[in-house]
Order: sequence, then C-alpha cells, then structure tokens
Amino acid sequence: MADGAAQMTGLRFEQVVLSLGEVRLMALDCTIGPGEVLTVMGPSGSGKSTLLAAITGTLEPAFAMTGRIRLDGRDLAGLPTEARQIGLLFQDEYLFPHLSVAANLAFGLKPGLKGRAARRARIEAALAEVGLAGFADRDPATLSGGQRARVALQRMLLSEPRALLLDEAFSKLDTGLRAQVRELVFETARHRALPVLQVTHDHSDAEAAGGETVCL
Repeated sequence: MADGAAQMTGLRFEQVVLSLGEVRLMALDCTIGPGEVLTVMGPSGSGKSTLLAAITGTLEPAFAMTGRIRLDGRDLAGLPTEARQIGLLFQDEYLFPHLSVAANLAFGLKPGLKGRAARRARIEAALAEVGLAGFADRDPATLSGGQRARVALQRMLLSEPRALLLDEAFSKLDTGLRAQVRELVFETARHRALPVLQVTHDHSDAEAAGGETVCL
C-alpha cells in the first residue's frame, strides 16, 4: 500500500473502525494506491459488506464507523452516494432485460456528454474496448456470461469512477471465464490507475489480484 505523499491519491482508510453495537467488526488503516488491489476475505457476517456500505455511504444506522475514508484526499463523510465517484461491481450484472446493450450502457454516461451522436459514439467505443464491437443493439438475454460481465464493467467505467469496489464480482462465473473476466477487470483498473477494494470468499481471487489481503 502507498504511504507518505502518495496518501493524497488513492483510497485511504484512516484508523477506520466498524462496529455493530459493542462488537468491533474490523479495523483498517491503510491506503490503496492507484492501480493497486486490496482484498478483504472473511466469513459471512464478518463485516465485508458493511465496509463496502461505509465507503459508498449506505451504512445502515445499526452500524457505527469511526475514523475517516478519503478518496484522492477528499473526505467522503457526508457526501451522497452519487457524489463519491465510486464504481461497484456485483456478482450479478444487473443489466436491464427490457433495454438493449446500448441503452444499458447509457445509464453510465455522464450527464455532461450531450448529443445523441456523441453518446452513441462513446458507447460504441466502450464496447469495442472489450471486444464487443457491433453489440450495441443486442438484447442482453442473447449475451454469454462473459459478455454480460464486460457490459457491466463498461457501464460502470462510463461513469468515470475514481475507485472500484468488487463485491464477490466473479463468484458466479465458471473457472475459465472467471479467470478471463478477473484479468480484464484488474488490468483495466491498473491501466486507469483506479484503486480497487475486492471482497471475496475465493482465495484464487486474492491471488489473481496480486495485492495485500486482509482476513477477517
């Protein structure tokens, strides 16, 4: 993990402690630098999802957090979820079944990108980037598992996040496809200098990430 002056970039946990009542779930004090991956592993109920909620600003009232979470030096406390610039990938792609691939991706576009042609061009470029050129008008139901995962990745990246959270993101993929999609996600994060926090039950995910691992 980065330290010193580099702590102004990346995702920083400053003496963060998460608790449920009198029970302390976890404590973190580290920085995930740009392009780095921190993997958090632990059984159900150990606080992994609670940590993601604390980062995204969706922590339930029953839980308490002390310390600070900063992204590129900015304290996330008090910011609404949509202002935190955090990208999140789940084990399910959550593509809208009644919309085309292009319409699904459009949900990730920044509001500032105006004009139908400009938005369409950005969507087509995003698809081409992951080997899905010509898929814009496809029905999501016709896509393979790996194709759906790539569409979900690009939809998230179109929102221009400054950090990426992986919530068991590869758990529903079979072994071969899991390795392929995982490599794509980690390589994309490195290329875009995005700090990544990965929550997983699978040791192979941690090994593929190549960064530090915290076991709860």
